[in-house]
Formats: sequence, C-alpha cells, structure tokens
Amino acid sequence: MLSGVTLEGGGARSGEGRPSRTELKPRSLQSQIGLLCPVCDAQVDLPMGGVKALTIDHLAVNDVMLESLRGEGQGLVCDLCNDREVEKRCQTCKANLCHFCCQAHRRQKKTTYHTMVDLKDLKSYSRIGKPILCPVHPAEELRLFCEFCDRPVCRDCVVGEHREHPCDFTSNVIHKHGDSVRELLKGTQPHVEALEEALAQINVMNSALQKRVEAVAADVQTFSEGYIKAIEEHRDKLLKQLEDIRIQKENSLQLQKAQLEQLLADMRTGVEFTEHLLTSGSDLEILITKGVVVERLKKLNKVQYSARPGVNDKIRFCPQEKAGQCHGYEIYGTINTKEVDPAKCVLQGEDLHRAREKQTASFTLLCKDAAGEIMGRGGDNIQVAVLPKDKKDSPVRPMVQDNKDGTYYISYTPKEPGVYTVWVCVKEQHVQGSPFTVTVRRKHRPHPGVFHCCTFCSSGGQKTARCACGGTMPGGYLGCGHGHKGHPGRPHWSCCGKFNEKSECTWTGGQSAPRSLLRTVAL
Repeated sequence: MLSGVTLEGGGARSGEGRPSRTELKPRSLQSQIGLLCPVCDAQVDLPMGGVKALTIDHLAVNDVMLESLRGEGQGLVCDLCNDREVEKRCQTCKANLCHFCCQAHRRQKKTTYHTMVDLKDLKSYSRIGKPILCPVHPAEELRLFCEFCDRPVCRDCVVGEHREHPCDFTSNVIHKHGDSVRELLKGTQPHVEALEEALAQINVMNSALQKRVEAVAADVQTFSEGYIKAIEEHRDKLLKQLEDIRIQKENSLQLQKAQLEQLLADMRTGVEFTEHLLTSGSDLEILITKGVVVERLKKLNKVQYSARPGVNDKIRFCPQEKAGQCHGYEIYGTINTKEVDPAKCVLQGEDLHRAREKQTASFTLLCKDAAGEIMGRGGDNIQVAVLPKDKKDSPVRPMVQDNKDGTYYISYTPKEPGVYTVWVCVKEQHVQGSPFTVTVRRKHRPHPGVFHCCTFCSSGGQKTARCACGGTMPGGYLGCGHGHKGHPGRPHWSCCGKFNEKSECTWTGGQSAPRSLLRTVAL
C-alpha cells in the first residue's frame, strides 16, 4: 500500500497549482495532521493542500470501475453530461458515454472514427481506466515527466512553471524509473519471503503449542483424577481407622465400666450386709458371722482397680505427616493417638554431665508414650533451662531443634566454667534424669609437646631428652625408644604421655617437671 494515496473520480481537480520541488519543504514547524492507512496501518502526513492534494490511486479507480461494469453498470453515469447511465465506452477518449452523448460523439468530425465498445463487452477487460488529466490544466492529459520535480506534467505545465526543468515523455523515462523501483523491490522481496517463513514457523509453533497444551492438560486431568481418587481412598482409610480407634476405646471403657460396676455392687453388698449385721444382729450372731464378713471385706479391700479411665480422648489429626503412597501418589495426613509421657522420656548424649566454656555442648531428648514406645513425631512442648549454680539470675540460652521423629536436639554454650543445673521438661513435667548437673571446665588445653613414636627419633638422637611417658632406654638414656624397656608401644604425646592425639593436655609445667622435657620436633 503506497503512503499518501487517495481514491477519487477521474474528473477530480484541486483547482490550485502543484508547488514546485523547492516549495515542498515545510514552511513552518507547525504539526501536520496524520492519517492511518486502513490497509497497512501506516501513518500518512496530510499535505498542505489537504485530502485533495493526496496522490490519486488510479489502479483503485480502475478496479472500482470494473466492479461497477460487472455489476451491470449500476452507479456509473456519463462522463459528458453527468446525468444519464452509461451505455458505451469510447476507447479512444477513454470516456463512458450515455446513448445520447454517444450519438453526439459520432456526429462530430474529430470523434467520428473513435472506437465505441458496448458496456457489456468491457466485463472481460482487466484495465479500462480513464486518461489521467493534469490537476492544474484539466483539459490536458499527463504525458510528460519532470525530472527536476519528479512528477508527471502536461504540455501546458512544460511551457509554464516547468519551462526550464528537464522533461521527457513518460514512455521514455519509464524504464529508468521503473528499473529503480524494481531494484528496490528486489531488496524488499527477501524480507517478504523471510516474513512469510517466519509466519509459517509461528503457525507451526502455534499448532505444536496447541497440541502440547492439550497433551499437558490431559496429563493434568489424569493426574488430578488419580490424585483425587487416592486422597478419597486415603480419607476413607483414615475415617475407618478413626472408627476402629473409637470402637477400641469404647470397648475398653465399657469393659472397665463393667468391672467397676461389678466391683461396686460387690462392695455395696458387703457393706450393706456388714452394716445390717452390726445394727440388727445380736452379739452372738455378730461373733458367729465375723469370720466370714472379715474375710469377705479383706478380699474386697485387696482388689486392685484404677479410679481413672483406662483410655483417653487424645486423638489428633496430623495433616503434615507423610502417610506413605497410595496408587503411586505421596499422601499426607495421619491419625495419632500417642501421648507423650514425661516419665518415660529419656536423655542421651556424651555431654550430659560435662562441657567446656565457650564450646557448644549438646544432648538428645527421646520422647516416649506411656507404653515406652517412641513417639515417632514432633511438635511437643519442650522446655529447657540451663542455670549456673552460683549465678541463677544469668541463665544460658538453650536451643531446641525438633527432628520431627520424636527426638529433640538440645544444645547450649556456657560462657564461664562452673557447675550448671539443666532442667528438661515436657508438658511442664520433668523427664527422666531431670534436673541434672553439668560441670563446665575451662577451654580445651592444647599439647605443647610432640605426638611421636619415640623420644630418640623425635629429638634427633639426643640421649638426654626426656619423655613424659616415663619410658627409658638401656645405657642410662632418659627417653623412650623403639622396643626398649618402658616404651609405651604406640605414638604418644611427649608433654603428658597421653596416647590420644585429640586430647587435653594434663601437663602442669611445674618445677618438678624435667628441664629437658621434649617439647618440639627437632627433625
């Protein structure tokens, strides 16, 4: 679609002279009115002459005329009288004529031999356009082209405002200008092909996208239906489990109730019989029956029974706990009837009774129910307190980590050495072993000596070097040696004689210590 093209009738005239090339430049910086092309959506600036100054699309005029002819000429009027319907067309003048004007056309000498064609015979034509007339000189046809102004002109224009401009017939310059347009078209055509290819790929991708979306939607639907089915099945299983728990607890309560009711009846019978004997019986009757009554009451008093219900109503639904798989789906949600019993909970760990200043000490709390079974879940209310024995107003802040499996990792970092009291409570009740004391010693003492195999090797063969292990060598050597008397038999620290490499040094470094004690590696 060409920018700045308007569609007008063949006789449309502006009535004003077209400005020259030098006059095409904008005379001011005032904004122009822009129009949007309804075909290509490109913006076209409206020229100074308004809509009438837009370039006429003569191809469109031709197409409109052809469509009108194919529609039995409806809407076409005579080009001469502009009144009657068209009947014939003069191929020489390129004019549509009515019957009356056609006869007048034939009577004139200049137009007598012009070729006339019936309107119905023009339907098979591809082009029947009118002559393109000069907008400045309406009686003249545009047959010349001004190279300077780059636009078609008529004979009167050449002798007028285009007098000194290079002009030539349109048939002579069409090749040059047509070739330039074709060259530009060649550069545009690859873009058209590339865009068509891009659109084709987009269409293919859109089709593939639709198919993929449909496939994924089907997968989502299948997954959702299966998941819903698994959840519903798990729901029914949980409700069945809950019903079984209810029946089991109710049966236990009913059994306990029946036993207590029977025991109560026996107690009442014994009490009533004894009271009746003591109030109504004679002395002799009481003495005769005393043995039976006493034996019965003693037996009733020895009967063991619980005044509390044998079961509780502790039933909890845990939606976050994993419940395994159902039809390949991971299912969550369990029913838990276990209740933690503080008296059954135990503490574990090497740091229960020992710790060092400014080092983290830790131990584990293992929660169990009344039957001594591990809870297997977390979420219990754990209270921990670490209090210095001498400074109870300066507690150490403990950390409690819920492992979600019935165990809790408890850690704390004492800042000073001393004796501390540790409280561990569950549901505000002490667990087994709580409270307990912890002796916090000073920070780990590093070894100033050498972790070696023998003094002789580590000292570079010094006979007077002495090892804290107390080993000696024959000949009066003070140190220890490979396979010699008093040798510990394995690597040890030269400063204190300890065998464990990662241990605390116990060497005091007092006056009683040997002056030649091996403390560094000489090799």
